[in-house]
Amino acid sequence: MEHLWTPWRMAYIRGEKKPADGCIFCNLAQHEADNLLIARSEHVYVTLNKYPYNNGHLMVIPYQHVASPEDLPVETLTDQMVTTNRALAALRRLYNPPAFNLGANLGAAAGAGVAEHYHLHVVPRWPGDASFMTTIGHTRVIPDTLDNIHRELTAIWRELYPA
Repeated sequence: MEHLWTPWRMAYIRGEKKPADGCIFCNLAQHEADNLLIARSEHVYVTLNKYPYNNGHLMVIPYQHVASPEDLPVETLTDQMVTTNRALAALRRLYNPPAFNLGANLGAAAGAGVAEHYHLHVVPRWPGDASFMTTIGHTRVIPDTLDNIHRELTAIWRELYPA
């Protein structure tokens, strides 16, 4: 029998970490000490996805609360793409993935979990990362902890992009 080790889920199961009222991305942007935050720029911030598809799954999120990118000023859109490029470089340094998925789900019907606050996903990809566990077992395996990924990726980001 195989076991999936997910100790970080216990706080959620016990109800110890209750979500704050309001938009989770607006709330996250206001907390410097959050253990998922990787970097900030003038118009956007970078955070680990709490429920990742793969190791290093990031989101580049505007501070402005809008549902779609066409509602953002060009300065924010430019900052988001420059920051996304920085995220790609940092992830390449950490994991050296051969590929990435970049994308946004606009609206609940498109699969957006937080449809009211537009955000861009950056997902490292490897050959075989959709293995039998995903296709047959309907289970994703993330081989590292969010805390470890955060520590390593934040250090790389600071090295590449000192403030």
